[in-house]
Amino acid sequence: MAIRSLHAFLPPPLDSTSNPPPLFDGTTRLYISYTCPYAQRAWITRNYKGLQEKIKLVPIDLQNRPAWYKEKVYPANKVPSLEHNNEVRGESLDLIKYIDSNFEGPPLFPDDATKREFAEELLSYTDTFNKTVFATFKGDVDEAGAAFDHIEKTLAKFDDGPFFLGQLTLVDIAYAPFIERFQLFLREIKNYDITAGRPKLAAWIEEMNNIEAYKQTRSDPQELVEGYKKRFLAQL
Repeated sequence: MAIRSLHAFLPPPLDSTSNPPPLFDGTTRLYISYTCPYAQRAWITRNYKGLQEKIKLVPIDLQNRPAWYKEKVYPANKVPSLEHNNEVRGESLDLIKYIDSNFEGPPLFPDDATKREFAEELLSYTDTFNKTVFATFKGDVDEAGAAFDHIEKTLAKFDDGPFFLGQLTLVDIAYAPFIERFQLFLREIKNYDITAGRPKLAAWIEEMNNIEAYKQTRSDPQELVEGYKKRFLAQL
């Protein structure tokens, strides 16, 4: 597929047989997994700000992780993490803020005080939103519907653009990887269209899909669905 072909130009994931890069040599490295939605947040931010030459992408095979990643890079042993200025930082929401604040490129956080306050509320809500939808994968989809209704209402708050705060910000980047997966999985498993009756959400998804920095990070849809089937439906 075309989406998968994009990854043909990306470095292969490092696994337990791979040697570490020359750590803490002054190179800024973003450790990710190509299929991890949390890592995708940082990857999109890096791409949108045009930092492909300044932040080197280092993919990790999460199913066969190299021991040196936990021992020498990030003791939490998860992605994403960022090696910068001889320090390693983690947690995706913290990282996208850090990348936006500490590197050049288009700003991704609003100057307007009202929008900034709302942005923080929306970023804080991401975990609740994700957990609510994940919980419906094995059960009733009604609660997921309520969560998407909340997103639809939120997208209507500002009318100066199709995104959560009007123009593209870190908020959109925080939600995009998860809504991407939820749309695919719920359509496949529950025959549920998250955009039905939600024109703002449909327009938001369409606009996100036009952003090159995001398109470059997307995985093969069927691979994502199959991965979620194994994760969530294996014991049913």
